[in-house]
Amino acid sequence: QVRLVESGGGLVQAGGSLILSCGASGRTFSVNAMGWFRQAPGKEREFVAGISWSGGSTIYADSVKGRFTISRDNAKNTVYLQMNSLKPEDTAVYYCAARASPEVVTTTHSWGSWGQGTQVTVSS
Repeated sequence: QVRLVESGGGLVQAGGSLILSCGASGRTFSVNAMGWFRQAPGKEREFVAGISWSGGSTIYADSVKGRFTISRDNAKNTVYLQMNSLKPEDTAVYYCAARASPEVVTTTHSWGSWGQGTQVTVSS
């Protein structure tokens, strides 16, 4: 079993920046691709960004392209999400996810491990 713990959420003004971190523990040898999802009140959970094990392949949702950057440090079993130029519509609970397969996919049901989430609130 893989345990994922997110940190770094908080309240920020529009135009500001935040860095989210997600540390993996447990059966980390089974972790391959990692990603970030978010869920706003009353909405479905949606894909934000994903990264392959090597970091050589990244995918972003159109809504965050050019503003968010995903990266990982495999020595620390940690994935990061640098969020710049934040907008009020970025307000959501952000979840870290991991899967045993190398492919980065955008469908929620394709990810086997999830963190508890961290709240990001962007004020206008």
